[in-house]
Amino acid sequence: MKHVVVLGGGFAGLYLAKGLRHAPVRVTLVDRRNHHLFQPMLYQVATAALSPGDIASPIRSILRKSTNTEVLLGEATFVDVEDKTVSLADGTRLSYDYLAIAVGARHSYFGHDEWEKFAPGLKSLEDALDIRRRVLVAFERAEREPDPVRRQQLLTFVVVGGGPTGVEVAGALAELRRFALRRDFRRIDPGEATVMLLEGGPRLLPSYPARLSDAAKGVLRRLGVEVRLETRVTEIDAEAVHAGGWTIPSETVIWAAGNQVGSLLRSLNVALDRQGRVIVEPDCTVANHPELFVLGDAAAFHHQKEFEVLPGVCPVAVQQGQHAARTILTDLEGHRRQPFRYRDKGQLAVIGRGRALADFGRLQLAGFFAWLTWVFVHIFFLIGFRNRVLVLFEWAWSYFTFQRGARLITGEISPVAPRDRE
Repeated sequence: MKHVVVLGGGFAGLYLAKGLRHAPVRVTLVDRRNHHLFQPMLYQVATAALSPGDIASPIRSILRKSTNTEVLLGEATFVDVEDKTVSLADGTRLSYDYLAIAVGARHSYFGHDEWEKFAPGLKSLEDALDIRRRVLVAFERAEREPDPVRRQQLLTFVVVGGGPTGVEVAGALAELRRFALRRDFRRIDPGEATVMLLEGGPRLLPSYPARLSDAAKGVLRRLGVEVRLETRVTEIDAEAVHAGGWTIPSETVIWAAGNQVGSLLRSLNVALDRQGRVIVEPDCTVANHPELFVLGDAAAFHHQKEFEVLPGVCPVAVQQGQHAARTILTDLEGHRRQPFRYRDKGQLAVIGRGRALADFGRLQLAGFFAWLTWVFVHIFFLIGFRNRVLVLFEWAWSYFTFQRGARLITGEISPVAPRDRE
């Protein structure tokens, strides 16, 4: 049987493997983590609304009914397109007849990788837990800080990037300090914490219609978020963010401003765009290599006139994974391949409790009904009945009680000596 190797257990890789579960092929899915992660809800883990297990499921469990599929825990480091082999970090080499690369993307600091230790991005559970720890520890340290200037620095949270992730994180942080934490401390008022959203462009959510971008800015400002547009970050250090000629004292910075693809794609020796994504053919394959698919965030797809390039969102990855599975089945049946066409079902962004934006082309919603749509769409895409029930319960509990149940500080906390109090 033909051997199909899939690199990455995200949406594209998972839907490709599931699409081949009844095909006469061997499938090997390789991922450096053992779980599939629902990335659109990572910010809810980072802001203590959900626990990690609510938005992640073991890949082996998801594919347990796919008897032709083997799951390997490993990291691909090199692809030899001529020899048709994939090398893993542990020295293992896998030969393939078809290869699908769906390794996703990491955050990009636009040449300033030294900023990452001060401003973590949000792409993995580890990132989300790190951000949650930093946010909660900042409140804990502010509780013990007698100096009002230093205390304000601890209670200033800066989000860099006005795309969907930045808007969602800023709104969630504003609600966390305004509602969930307001009765938890005795010496400070968490509601006095400052949440700032910095965007280098002229408006938030640039992929949305201007009307919805303005609505997002209005909602954030009503939540108490300071929105600064056309404010480009020039430096980040342990104590401040420098942007637009301003120096903003802050020790908790969250990066949501850009993406880049890892070094694996460079081993293909094919055309890449400025973000390191592979420029793919109309059927999502690499030029002159019909057996090599590149999907999801790793692909730059320029063959649909409505889009300059397809966005890096989960519906694109899902549909590309399904298309790759159909294409392989088409090859096995000896039929002609069809080009990929993305069916745009709209975009959604939430900006807090009962507030969201929905862009469905001619239909544009803002407010509670958009939020309900967001809730049910995200529940639908969550994999696993347990996850759906738990998340729905957590959302309902949080909505009616204004509380967040995942306010746990994990990991080591560097000791800070308490200062003398008068």
